[in-house]
Amino acid sequence: MRLDKFLKVSRLIKRRTVANEACDAGRVMVNGKVAKACVSVKTGDILEIAFGQKTVKVEVLSIAESVRKEDAAEMFRYL
Repeated sequence: MRLDKFLKVSRLIKRRTVANEACDAGRVMVNGKVAKACVSVKTGDILEIAFGQKTVKVEVLSIAESVRKEDAAEMFRYL
């Protein structure tokens, strides 16, 4: 699954366009490397997202095309 779509489906970022812009700005890293929106995300990958002064680090637990709001938190684990 594309990185920008995963960020939106998992609700780490609210909209896919915002996720795309964050990737283009270099604020999203996958496994320690700056990633573009088209990077493929797999189970077990470590994502780091910079939100201003705060950095969120998560591990991808599952991939799904669409998820209910209540189940979205089960797609990742905070580190």
